[in-house]
Amino acid sequence: MGIPTLISTSTASDSSSIDITSGIDSTYDEYMFVFTDIGPATDTAHFAFQANAVGESDFDEYITSTYFYAYHAEDDGENSLTYNTNSDQAQGTAYQHLADYIGNGADESAALILHIFNPSSTTYVKHFYARCESNHQANYAQDNFIAGYINDTTAIDEIRFKMSSGNFDGCIQMYGIS
Repeated sequence: MGIPTLISTSTASDSSSIDITSGIDSTYDEYMFVFTDIGPATDTAHFAFQANAVGESDFDEYITSTYFYAYHAEDDGENSLTYNTNSDQAQGTAYQHLADYIGNGADESAALILHIFNPSSTTYVKHFYARCESNHQANYAQDNFIAGYINDTTAIDEIRFKMSSGNFDGCIQMYGIS
């Protein structure tokens, strides 16, 4: 892995979404987003992202992805490794889930890292992967693994992050990797 260079920091405070609309360009081949203390206002919300190709405005690019997670109950009563068909996409235009069923309690939030590769390419699709640790609303520690690609050969220059329902708090830092 190369050296990360901080490009921007966005702070959500009861925000419906955070849009990254500058800084994603051909300067770096890899962009890394670091999310800290992502907390939903609504219990059981899903944290997700979608992208925009240059000149577009609808955040509805085609995504193909996979999503699986491991979880362990706080009371040690249950654990599993599960493929999540509700959070993957096959050429879908929905927001791609990064964390599911996050609780909104004081001790519940999510922390994650998302990598996107070659977003400025006009030849190739844009691959991504993410890893997220979250506190499930049913008192589970949940470790999510997400990977896929944005199926567009037009450059991507905007990304939106939001909850499936309600607002959220947290910090989003964008880094370029050289």
